[in-house]
Amino acid sequence: MHVFIMVAGAFTGTHVWQETAARLVAAGGTAQVVPLTGLDPDRPAAAPHVGLETHIEDVLAAIDAVDATSGRQIVLVGHDYGIHPVLGAADRRAERIARVVCLDSGMPQNGVPALAAVPDQVLRAQLAERAEAGEREGVLAPPALEEWERWGSTYGVGEADLARLTALAVPQPLGTLFQPLRLTGAVAAVPVTGVLCARNGAGIDMVQRLVDFGDPALAVLTQPQVTFFELPTGHWPMLSCPGALAEVLLQAAAGEGHRLRPAGGGASTPAHLRPFPVDVPELPRDRQGPVDLYVPEGEGPRPAVVFVHGGPVPEGARPSPREWPTLMGHARLAAAEGMVGVSLEHRLHDVADYERAAADIAAGVERVRADPRVDADRIALWFFSGSGPLTADWLAQPPAWLRCLAASYPVLAPLPAWGMAGSRFHPARAIRQAGSLPVVVLRAGLESPEIAATVDAFVTAADDCAARLELVDVPNGHHGFETIDPPEETIPAVRRVMRSVVTHLTG
Repeated sequence: MHVFIMVAGAFTGTHVWQETAARLVAAGGTAQVVPLTGLDPDRPAAAPHVGLETHIEDVLAAIDAVDATSGRQIVLVGHDYGIHPVLGAADRRAERIARVVCLDSGMPQNGVPALAAVPDQVLRAQLAERAEAGEREGVLAPPALEEWERWGSTYGVGEADLARLTALAVPQPLGTLFQPLRLTGAVAAVPVTGVLCARNGAGIDMVQRLVDFGDPALAVLTQPQVTFFELPTGHWPMLSCPGALAEVLLQAAAGEGHRLRPAGGGASTPAHLRPFPVDVPELPRDRQGPVDLYVPEGEGPRPAVVFVHGGPVPEGARPSPREWPTLMGHARLAAAEGMVGVSLEHRLHDVADYERAAADIAAGVERVRADPRVDADRIALWFFSGSGPLTADWLAQPPAWLRCLAASYPVLAPLPAWGMAGSRFHPARAIRQAGSLPVVVLRAGLESPEIAATVDAFVTAADDCAARLELVDVPNGHHGFETIDPPEETIPAVRRVMRSVVTHLTG
């Protein structure tokens, strides 16, 4: 028999777990919801300062209340902020814990405060300034009804549940966000399950892609005792789909779930390293700092197509993105059409890096335009996947020399978990300022729902403002379809977009 000890996230209390707990009990388990000091009416703060350590003690008390001789196995479940006290307690009672479940949360590291996991980048920076100024007492006011999206997608949460969540929300003590998590390392031996809420921005396929990039920090996710589940909902599954969540928790407790393959350890080559499906000439590259140019023979200058890789891509990933077959293949295909094909590298290593990546791209494009082999007045930009938000700057203020903007299976609005709702990197808004700039979007019909929603919003906005948008659909294509789907449907789509881009450059 399993005992599920559940810990809620920021601003919330035991009430969010009521239905999930009831489902677990009905299935034969035991469910205990931890009232956190200062966050739950049942446990008011007895001291002026409440920190992460206070909440770790709350979870430890719940663990110690379970009779060690009963044979019941303890499963700790931490949602959002709740994973921090869960890990802190599991580290001190590792021998008592059968499994830790990270419910739509990261895996905090030793010495890192919960502040680092605050999703909204602007709010996180403001809180960091308060911490540096020594303002470690006090509280953070809870979100208003319309502000919950700053903390995660509310997809699937009904109006009544959202209103109740708001009505029962309480201020979060700043000490719980500022106090670093201290781990001895004992928790590393405890099996872990990650439950990903896909509509909040990350699914299992996306995590596997990150692992495939070879980031050593993610290697721990491929260990045998680590499993994953995915729920097609937003950040609060205990409200949006409590039954499905309960079923997943029961399966996790039984050791079930999806296991990630190690980087380079699968039976097949990772998707980003598979061959480009279009037969293109093996034109050599000319590396100029952050750009690789593929220049066709003959007199110049020539128009250029600059290809911008997606991301985030972990720093130090090898081979680097501009050496991936898809990016090289597109650049050589452009050269075969008589254009200068360019693959441009930028530093989008994290969702917090969009401003830096935007500056890298702007500088790289200017380097390309300054090359004597390039017609500086005839440039097209072509973005892929997670670089989609970087199109916003070019859409909002398209320069005269930008003759076309293209995007393949792009993310066209920040995903909820990125914490960028108020940023400028929002193409679905910027398209209204694009004027007569031709825009070509290659859309994957089997795109993940969370990314497809951003494309739908972009298309709607483009229709509303009569933008010059051309859609090229691959009905049976997945995200990154060039190297993973049958070529008979994908190759014609890639060639069609290329022809359109070339027409806009030469017309």
